[in-house]
Formats: sequence, structure tokens, C-alpha cells
Amino acid sequence: MDFITLINSSTAYNFHSHTQFCDGRATMAEFAAEAVARGFTHYGFSPHSPVPIESPCNMSMEQVPMFLDEVARLKALYAGQTQFYSAMEIDYLGNEWGPSHPYFQTLPLDYRIGSVHFIPAQDGTLVDIDGRYDSFRRKMDEHFHGDIRYVVNTFYDQSHAMVEAGGFDLIGHLDKIGHNASHYHPGIEHEPWYQNRVDQLIDALIDSGLTVEINTKAWTDHHRMFPAIRHWKRLHQAGVPIIVNSDAHVPALIDASRRDAMAIMEQLF
Repeated sequence: MDFITLINSSTAYNFHSHTQFCDGRATMAEFAAEAVARGFTHYGFSPHSPVPIESPCNMSMEQVPMFLDEVARLKALYAGQTQFYSAMEIDYLGNEWGPSHPYFQTLPLDYRIGSVHFIPAQDGTLVDIDGRYDSFRRKMDEHFHGDIRYVVNTFYDQSHAMVEAGGFDLIGHLDKIGHNASHYHPGIEHEPWYQNRVDQLIDALIDSGLTVEINTKAWTDHHRMFPAIRHWKRLHQAGVPIIVNSDAHVPALIDASRRDAMAIMEQLF
């Protein structure tokens, strides 16, 4: 999907959102009504994809036809007002499951987001490391033996492998592990080895042709975006396509902090 052509004609867009089909807190119809009321020209629904493990945050395969039908209904209902898109935020779990899996490639999606939320612990158990910090801290003790360097390295290993495998259009919140990791180990993002891991992933993205999102979800509460602002100029100078998404889980936040991100981009670029 050519995001840049779309957003060159409008800044009233959001391609990353979650509704009742995963861990969102409102229906697709409620999100759609909000997008139309705010004058959005492009809006994408991207539920957390089915995964072959237990996860309360992910949709099931049984829900996928209902999701696609609802996108089609909303597209028809609001034709000529807002263009709605069907997508998924697809979890990369390893070589056996991710955006390049034939299951996702055969779905009639308008675009695919590739993201890492789960990583394998030292014993191979897949663990969600994307939640709130209190949960992350508990999992550090229960699953990772307090080894934050292992967690960070594995997150970036998985992210790099996902980029190499391909099968998606947009990478989601590419350095989000830095948020919880920085709470657990203050200053970790400024350590040379950590910075090197981010640089390696950005190198891979530059070569991949993928679009990178600036994810604004954490700006209001934590004053940070993903990727961190210090990486934006390098991405831009390398010609990496960049879009700004809110990763909304409630309709009121579909445009949250997007204008802040765009203002920062204007200053930097």
C-alpha cells in the first residue's frame, strides 16, 4: 500500500487503531462515526492478529470474517466521506508465525502492520512484553530471570527477523521495548550497545522499503513517541516513508498527539 501518496493529499488520517475485535474499548461503528465527525479522510482498522497461543489482546480466527464484513459495511455506509481500510497488526512470533505466513497473505487486507509484542523467554515460552510496566516488571522476574539485556536483544532480534521475512507494509512502534526497559533499567537507551541495536534495525528498514510509523500513543502520559524523536531525522534523511498514527483504543483518541508529532517533524525536517 502506498501510504505516502495518500497522506500527501491529507493529514487527516490514522492507520493504526484497535476496536472490539481485540483489546479496543469501543466498536468499529463508534470509531468510524468519530472519524467521520472529525473529518478524517483515511482511517484504518488494525486489530491485533490471531496468534496460535492464548492471548486476551488478540482477535481469534473465527472473528476475522466478521471483522472483514464490518469494514465492508462501513466502507459502503460512509462512501464519499471517509475511506476506511481493513488491516491487521500482525504479531511476529518467529519463523512459524508472522506477517509473511500464508494465512495473512491470503486475507483480503488493504495493508498489514508488522509488530513485535511477544518474545521467547530463555525456556522458549512466548511472553507478552508490551503491557504496562507493573506487568513487565513482574514478568522480568517470572520469565526472564531479571535479564533486561536478554529481553532487549531478543526484541530487536525478533524485529530484525520480521523485517527480513517481510510480508507487511508498515512497522509498528519499532523501539517500544525502550519504554519498559527504561523504567526497569534507567538510562539503558543511552548505552552504546542499546543504541547499536536500534541503529541495526533502522539499517534494515532503510534497505527494506517499508513505511515506518511514528506512534503517538504514549506522548500525553509518558512524553515519548515510538520511535524516539532522536531517530526521526535519520529515517527522513534516508528516504524512509514516515506516517503518524495514534494507535487508538478509544474513539476519543483517534487523533491524540498526532499534531504534536507533525509539529516536531516540521521543526526537524
